[in-house]
Amino acid sequence: MPALVRAVAAPGHIKGQEQPTLSLDELTLRPWRVSDAAAVADAYADPDIQRWHVRTMDEAEARSWVLSWSDRWTAETGASWAVTRDGVLQGRTGFRCVDLSEGLAEAAYWTVRSCRGRGVAARALRAASSWMLRSGGLHRLELNHSTANAASCRVAVKAGYIYEGTRRQQALHLDGWHDMHVHALLEPARSRPSMR
Repeated sequence: MPALVRAVAAPGHIKGQEQPTLSLDELTLRPWRVSDAAAVADAYADPDIQRWHVRTMDEAEARSWVLSWSDRWTAETGASWAVTRDGVLQGRTGFRCVDLSEGLAEAAYWTVRSCRGRGVAARALRAASSWMLRSGGLHRLELNHSTANAASCRVAVKAGYIYEGTRRQQALHLDGWHDMHVHALLEPARSRPSMR
């Protein structure tokens, strides 16, 4: 069935570009490496990351997770960066799902306990978001977080994502269903797609 509007970003737009390494102040956002697996497994041992991301990972699972991101970049279904400082993993930022046709992606992030409260998550998310809107060709980036996760709400606001509303009982966590805040960041310069 033919679409009546053009895809916001043509297939091949993201995978046609090498995933960039982004530098900001003391932080580096870079593609994931197999050597990150142990640090990712350590991060997912943190009860706070488990609480909001509803998963754990041993090192073998972390290795598979790390390797999946290059495949997702190539498939144009996701984009994720390791956030590092002096080569040490500080967190993760990126987009757990990407839809080129709709020009839409959903942000996800976490930081290791030792660097929380320092603006790392917000700065990294802002940098990755800017790349996805400018170079990735997307129009709308969404961010969903539990209404009980005040820290994530602060990250969203500091990264420029505007609060749009609450989705009732949208996500199942270990303690039951959580209402989720929805924030979004739009590409202001993008015009509406024209009719075919």
